[in-house]
Order: sequence, then structure tokens, then C-alpha cells
Amino acid sequence: MRSATSPLLPDSRASRWSQASSEAEVAAITRLAAGREATRLAIGSGRTDSDLRTVDNLTAGWEARGGEVVSTVSWPDVAASWLRQATRFAAADADLWIMTGSPLGWAQMTRRLLWSTEWRPADTILTSSLARPEVLGLVGLADLDGITCISGSGEAWKVRDRTMVALSSARPEIF
Repeated sequence: MRSATSPLLPDSRASRWSQASSEAEVAAITRLAAGREATRLAIGSGRTDSDLRTVDNLTAGWEARGGEVVSTVSWPDVAASWLRQATRFAAADADLWIMTGSPLGWAQMTRRLLWSTEWRPADTILTSSLARPEVLGLVGLADLDGITCISGSGEAWKVRDRTMVALSSARPEIF
């Protein structure tokens, strides 16, 4: 990680809000993953019931397309370091990583991934529970270049040069 002096956030002002992904969102994620010629996914999530429902829905949607989920890793919102979960998630033999969960847990996990592993944001898709500027700001857009976000309605965005760019449009949205 380039900009942080520690993978841990200095405080816990982040919301713990999360919701299960919509059918449109799951369909968009599976289409996008297939469009990237992925066959093997790793899915990471928080541990709430809605997070685990999203993992189940993503797994079912991906497997229905003939793909394989090679790893699922969950993480807590609060932990000493997230190193064990980050190491397992990054070590998955996957073509693409999917992440969902509450903002706080995701931010802490992502900071640990950046700090301690070879994981790359460009190989990752986030669900709508994380695809908000204030959530991405917990990690920092400078450290998330290439990460893709999917909205609840299935729209796709990508972080490019500290900017959120709609994949279906040439017009960037700057946050």
C-alpha cells in the first residue's frame, strides 16, 4: 500500500450497513466476469446474513453459467489485522475476485490485502454495498485503480486515475 502508514483504519466511523445483492446486480457481475473470460472466481464477504446470501446468489449465478467458485472467504468487521483472511483470499487460484460486505470490514480487509499481498484491485469487482464514493474513500481511490463497481441496478463503474468512470459511457463521474 502506498499512501497509508498502516493497514488499519485510525477509527471506526464507517457504517456497518450492507444489503443482499439484487438479481440485476448478480446478473451484471456474472456477465462482466464472463466478458473478462474468467472461469474461476474467488468471493470474499463480510459475515452478516445479507453478505452470506449475496455469496450464495453469486455462487449459484456463476455456477449456472458453467463457472467455478474456487474460494469463499469471510471476514469480520473488527479484527486485529485481517492478515489470515487476506492471505487466504489473495492466494485463491482465481481469474477474478468478487467482494461484498459492510464498508468497515471491506475497507479493513482491502487495506490488509494492499499492505500484505500481491492482490490487485484491477482483478476485482465490488457489489453495490461497497460501490459508493464514501466507502471507496475509506481505502482511497489512489490505491484502488482498476477496481470495478456494480450498482444495484447492474450499472458498472471503474476507478481510473482517482475517478469513477461509467463503463457504459465515456463521461467520467468525479467524486
